[in-house]
Amino acid sequence: MVPPTGDGGSPAPIDRPILEFLQTRLQATGQVATALITDAGGHLELRVTLTPSYYPDSVEEATLAVRWYTNDDFKIHYREVQSDRSWECRWDRHPNPHNTQDHFHPPPAAPTPGDDASWPTDHRDVLRLVLDEIEDRIAALWSE
Repeated sequence: MVPPTGDGGSPAPIDRPILEFLQTRLQATGQVATALITDAGGHLELRVTLTPSYYPDSVEEATLAVRWYTNDDFKIHYREVQSDRSWECRWDRHPNPHNTQDHFHPPPAAPTPGDDASWPTDHRDVLRLVLDEIEDRIAALWSE
């Protein structure tokens, strides 16, 4: 097994063309307010702010942070901020000492270790899976 990098990510470099593709795709949806490729904390990633009108007033902000690597490893972190708490989860594919390469850090706190999982190989299918799960979360928020 290849050792994990210092940030728990992949040993491969970030795949900027994939981030640019995901950025274009996400900007074309009404669910996304902004999608920007940034170098946050020395890590190139796609930072996505989801459209506030999709959420009840109790959610102050909802974001996605996406890192996609040239070997198809990835980290996709979803986070909601509410006045009294945050709710987050993460879909991951990367070498690590705590789970299989594909794993999920479940809500509400995205703990490590997470749950072993199996993700699609294509970035478009992974994005569709994540957005579907976010839609389910939004529906659950509105029914609370």
